[in-house]
Amino acid sequence: MDTSEQPAPGQKAPAALEVPEKPIGGDRLGECGLILPPNSGQPPSGITAASWLLADMDSGAVIAAYDPHGRQRPASVIKVLLAMVVAKELRGDLVVTASAEDTQQECTCVGLKDGGQYTVRQLLHGLLLTSGNDVAHTLARQLGGVPNALRKMNAMAKELGALDTRAVTPSGLDAPGTSTSAYDVGLIFRGAMKYEEFSSAIKLQQSQFPGRNGGTIMLQNDNRLLTNYEGALGGKTGFTDDSQHTYVGAAERNGRRLVVVLLRGQQTPTRIDAQASKLLDYGFAMGPGGVGKLVDGAPQPKPNVVPTQDSADAQDVAVTDPRTGRPTPTAFGTVGLPITAVAVLGLLAGLVLFIRSKRAKAARARRQAAQAAQSV
Repeated sequence: MDTSEQPAPGQKAPAALEVPEKPIGGDRLGECGLILPPNSGQPPSGITAASWLLADMDSGAVIAAYDPHGRQRPASVIKVLLAMVVAKELRGDLVVTASAEDTQQECTCVGLKDGGQYTVRQLLHGLLLTSGNDVAHTLARQLGGVPNALRKMNAMAKELGALDTRAVTPSGLDAPGTSTSAYDVGLIFRGAMKYEEFSSAIKLQQSQFPGRNGGTIMLQNDNRLLTNYEGALGGKTGFTDDSQHTYVGAAERNGRRLVVVLLRGQQTPTRIDAQASKLLDYGFAMGPGGVGKLVDGAPQPKPNVVPTQDSADAQDVAVTDPRTGRPTPTAFGTVGLPITAVAVLGLLAGLVLFIRSKRAKAARARRQAAQAAQSV
């Protein structure tokens, strides 16, 4: 580790992300070692990643994993999260003008020109094919500025249930507090693939891009699996000194789509993309069982309930208002009971008046009869 976790002078180190009480996706995914279904064969040798995951893209079943919630640095695979926010909020044909600040980012860079104009779709290609940090900054500005873009990225991660993830830079460059996990990267990639603008860009082997000095240049996808793995659907590579090598990608065989994630891997003795290929082969050979699940959204807290007085037929339950801590009015327990009491009293009063009226009529009849008898 270098000095990337040291905050800048005058700034505080960010607090650690809270660890959920129960592992997202299932109890077994909280294990820190190798996690396999019963009676499964061992994974291929030569996997150097400190954390990895294999999951079914469609069902969400986690097939196998190693320390899936272990928190690592993402490097450029965090650009998948940025691209997802962009695909959700910005039109592909929207024209964006690059600034001088965009061109001065720590590279890898596509080579934007100060004042150059690019469509959001072209910028997404530069972001996903060649991992341009200048492009990441440009797209972040278009989302309302870097701080606002990071808020949107982190809100998206939370919405998905990726609670190990905190984006601190839009490009994935190391910074204090940056975090993700193999589970989260799989979850984010699965979510991003639902956006056509993302899924069509991530599978391109090359794309034309406006050149800095006029004309066009050809962007080449740095994901080798696109050309050397059958059924590859696309992926994203990453590297920094602190994160080491990271990778996420997906492939399809016989109608089955798998996503693979490797974090904090090494290129020796086997390249990280070749390690991904081995894990994908291993996953396609396994059955449909799993050890957990990629969730379809963040877990929602259950409402607090407070038992109330039992009735003969059922038990009324008063729901507590989370904002006030007071019972929420119910149809009978808070409002209906006083109304019912008033109605009963009204009926009793009416009955008393009815009886008194009948008695008065009877008394008048007796008096009239007595007067008639006397007159005779």
